[in-house]
Amino acid sequence: MFYKVIILSAPSGAGKTTLAKHLLDSDLELEFSVSACSRGMRPGEIHGKDYYFLSPDEFRARIANGDFIEWEEVYQDHYYGTLKSEIERIHGNGHFVLFDVDVKGGISLKRIFGDQALSVFIMPPSFESLRDRLVSRATDTPEKINLRLAKAEKEIEDAPKFDFTIVNDDLNTSKSEVYEIVRQFLNE
Repeated sequence: MFYKVIILSAPSGAGKTTLAKHLLDSDLELEFSVSACSRGMRPGEIHGKDYYFLSPDEFRARIANGDFIEWEEVYQDHYYGTLKSEIERIHGNGHFVLFDVDVKGGISLKRIFGDQALSVFIMPPSFESLRDRLVSRATDTPEKINLRLAKAEKEIEDAPKFDFTIVNDDLNTSKSEVYEIVRQFLNE
């Protein structure tokens, strides 16, 4: 049985995580869906909070058991996915699920949940502003930024596959827009 879920997707640097945090801090009774992955844990990350960290063998065993709603092998032996138990845990808490996922994952989750899902694409105001945001983060090399921008070009083409698109030009306006869209969907 599916319950209403919220899917936020965007190219890297468009502001998706900032808007997700805004929704989580609101009165909408949303809870973040923690994904599973088979990559190594980065400094400061916490198992069960940032990701459920599994070895590639553990991940494949969970796939074989049918434990995932969706999953993908992004690179060889680097899997990412959504555990069915995570959705059940959130609904058991009496909350709605909030997915903060990449564009491909957002499209996949919308296909799985159908009308029970609200999918929102966060669009950068321009390609130049996206580049500026990625550079100002100071977390990536110029080569990595160029890879992210190339990927963003392809991801932006998928925006029409989402229920709504919010152009994140002014953060306060975007926060109001995403809150109102989600509030209306949850109250239908």
